[in-house]
Amino acid sequence: MKKVFILTGEPSGDKLASKVINDLKKINQNLEFLSVGGEHLQSLGIKSIYDLKEITYLGFTNVILNIFKINKKINETVKSIISYNPDVLFTVDSPDFTLRVAEKVKKINAKIKTVHYVAPQVWVWREGRVKKIKNFIDHILLLFNFEKKYFEKENVSCEFVGHPLLQNKERSKIDINQIIGKNKALISVFAGSRKSEILVLMPILLGFIKLMNEKYTDMTYVFHSTREYSDLIQSFINESGLSNCEIVSDDKIKNHILQKSVFAVAKSGTVSLEISNAKIPSIILYKMGFINFMIVKSLVKTKYANIINFAANEEIIPELLQSNCNSKNIFKHVSNFLEDPNKIKEQVNKVQNVLNKLKTNGSSSELASLSLNKFL
Repeated sequence: MKKVFILTGEPSGDKLASKVINDLKKINQNLEFLSVGGEHLQSLGIKSIYDLKEITYLGFTNVILNIFKINKKINETVKSIISYNPDVLFTVDSPDFTLRVAEKVKKINAKIKTVHYVAPQVWVWREGRVKKIKNFIDHILLLFNFEKKYFEKENVSCEFVGHPLLQNKERSKIDINQIIGKNKALISVFAGSRKSEILVLMPILLGFIKLMNEKYTDMTYVFHSTREYSDLIQSFINESGLSNCEIVSDDKIKNHILQKSVFAVAKSGTVSLEISNAKIPSIILYKMGFINFMIVKSLVKTKYANIINFAANEEIIPELLQSNCNSKNIFKHVSNFLEDPNKIKEQVNKVQNVLNKLKTNGSSSELASLSLNKFL
């Protein structure tokens, strides 16, 4: 029986990995798995050697402050992988963690094949990483076709499989009236998948909702959360005294809520692709500590934070970053969209044109699983 070790570094990577592994199990039943993963991989019956929260750090200053803990966790993870002796080490996203583990594993046991899913964003910063990656990654699965040129230039084995969030999803029939009140317009809100993001954005988002309530009386705001942080988000809502906010953590219900939304306000990240694919107008937010921001600003070589805007080389989806990420600005942008249907239509149409260039013909998770199976 062939063995696969799945290595993720945060909830979004756990979710992406689970889709690929679910498809892999359909085409190859003769497999055994072990992981560093979260709730999505665990739902497939795959054990994690430790809690994913132990390695989920955000920001350069946090990494610096926790450098000894992180190095200890990297070495612990490497030791576990070597002991497990998998045929394939499948690393997913979180390159500062997963690729450092893969490099050490490859040095100890070169026979273990390494396949990485979700390339580090070399088109944003640190393009020089590609030369290093080719020394310990056997194959890399790309989410976007424009990434290929960066890896092919260095003769890195790579394959464009598309992004799972751009797959067309089957809509299940769910009565959302049990979750929210009838005859209410929905606005989907995404405060992030990390505790540090939620702590920063929740006060700002709740301030935005209070401003919206002064102008609109028929809105319900649904926070999309992981199960892990739904209680944290609920505590912020309880303290705010707002009565028109709800939380969903079930993925099927999340998708249904998003499809029924009139607008989405989201922390910058891959969720923007899911929102865009659902043809929902949106804005994106991002805010980090001043020191982190200055470091990132000095390194980033693209002027857009959002992948849609980067691919289009145009700010189609408004980006409210750092000092611009405040309650008043969010309210201003959202209300401007809601008052102008033509503005909404223009954004949705432009976004769809960009997405058509980013999609694959088949299911991206199936393509990734087929590629992974070649190494087994």
